[in-house]
Amino acid sequence: MSEQSNTGTVVGEPFAAGSPPPTAFLEVRDLKVHFPTDDGLVKSVDGLNFSLEKGRTLGIVGESGSGKSVTSLGIMGLHTVGQYSKRRAQVSGEIWLDGEELLSSPRDKVRRLRGREMAMIFQDPLSALHPYYTIGKQIVEAYRVHHDVDKKVARKRAVEMLDRVGIPQPDKRVDSYPHEFSGGMRQRAMIAMALVNNPELLIADEPTTALDVTVQAQILDLIRDLQKEFGSAVIMITHDLGVVAEMADELLVMYGGRCVERGTADQVFSTPQHPYTWGLLGSMPRIDRDQTERLTPVKGSPPSLINLPSGCAFNPRCPYADVPKDNVTRTERPELREVGSGHFSACHMSGEERERIWTEEIAPKL
Repeated sequence: MSEQSNTGTVVGEPFAAGSPPPTAFLEVRDLKVHFPTDDGLVKSVDGLNFSLEKGRTLGIVGESGSGKSVTSLGIMGLHTVGQYSKRRAQVSGEIWLDGEELLSSPRDKVRRLRGREMAMIFQDPLSALHPYYTIGKQIVEAYRVHHDVDKKVARKRAVEMLDRVGIPQPDKRVDSYPHEFSGGMRQRAMIAMALVNNPELLIADEPTTALDVTVQAQILDLIRDLQKEFGSAVIMITHDLGVVAEMADELLVMYGGRCVERGTADQVFSTPQHPYTWGLLGSMPRIDRDQTERLTPVKGSPPSLINLPSGCAFNPRCPYADVPKDNVTRTERPELREVGSGHFSACHMSGEERERIWTEEIAPKL
């Protein structure tokens, strides 16, 4: 199934449909999430593959609209929740969690797994938390759904979790409403709710958005400490490369609903292989060295997910789109190719050309 080219081994679709259950704790195979609209089919996620082990953290990065949050909701099974949602979302592929395939499982079974085996920290805790109920009542409900205990026992568990995530006076604040908490405290309460059932998979969708840098650091430290305690697999979804540089073991870069680069965090940060990754790194401020030049933003705007450009979706914004490429047309879509051990990139440029550009033009400016 693989062939050699000037860019490495062709990966294509690394997981064949109907193949045996994976050995990894979480494995996503050819995930597609499409939304029919009056204007056309929105291909929010269009063939995503990755795997994750317990105790490891996967960072998923990309601009708004690249498909990061849609991917997380697909793993959680939340695109098919609601009376009319099946007509809105077309979800296909395979999602294996601890040997169980989720997309083909009954809704009730996925619902039982959601909150206990897998949990999510949503981007905006103020809208994710119900304004009419106290923080404690919401955590109690999340706990009692999966445990046959009375309210007193569940309330004690809620107080314990609020204390564990650093809420002061948890026995009193358990009766507070979301609007009575600061942004950082709401995010801590959301983490407490997500972890109340000791899930084995935790998805954090932009967990530090709109928080000041001090609170951001506290939240990231909290997630890291709790991961060590529970041994959970963590997916960190963000547009902030500084966050994943601190948290992630592995990195997946998304653009236009697809993966354009994947590898260990060290590989992606030290030897990035895709022009879009170069652009993200060039737009990130550094405090570990003197900044002699202005930050360089990625020019242009993300593509429409209804009418993606032919060939490479990044082509219209790529400053190296006109670099000669052997036997490749502009309408041919690049597939993920292995460019190093466990390091993959979807770019038509040869490995030698990418190495030259990175060494001579990009790296000296970062």
